Amino acid sequence: MTDYRIFETRQFRRDLAKLARGGETGVAQKLRRIVYPALREHPHYGTNIRRLRNWTPPTWRVRIGSWRFFYEIDDTAGIVFMIAASHRSSAY
Repeated sequence: MTDYRIFETRQFRRDLAKLARGGETGVAQKLRRIVYPALREHPHYGTNIRRLRNWTPPTWRVRIGSWRFFYEIDDTAGIVFMIAASHRSSAY
């Protein structure tokens, strides 16, 4: 299969905007520069990627420092939906 496409939901973009206002611009840059290319190739596994148990629909999270980025995967359409971003203290 070809590479997956990344789609950011409105909620995810709002969460990233909060992150930037909090001075965490480096985290968002690392997400787009390092994590997105990895997710395009293999969204189901990788460094700091975990599938969340007992979540419907199946949801994964990627960790960057103390931030968690949550996403869902549509394998048939080849899309990774970035759905939320949260600090680890309030993520779960």
